[in-house]
Amino acid sequence: MSLKRALIAANTTRNLASWDRILRALLPVAVGGLWLADILPTVAAIPLGILALTLLPTAFTGACSIYYVLGISTCPVAERPTRQPDRQNS
Repeated sequence: MSLKRALIAANTTRNLASWDRILRALLPVAVGGLWLADILPTVAAIPLGILALTLLPTAFTGACSIYYVLGISTCPVAERPTRQPDRQNS
């Protein structure tokens, strides 16, 4: 599989569970809040903020390209019910 196809498939395949998406969305808020409260120094806030902001789009889309390439998925797979054949009354 070419890299281009892998990236397209990675961006169209959901592989993040709800808890994973929530953590990825809360990380930028936490870093920003700690920085605004002067708990986190600016020297540490800048690289952590950049890392947190790179995780934000994956939280909204539910797909992580790195997870796809590594074959990781935290998204639970819902089992589909098996279809029973129709029985005809005779």
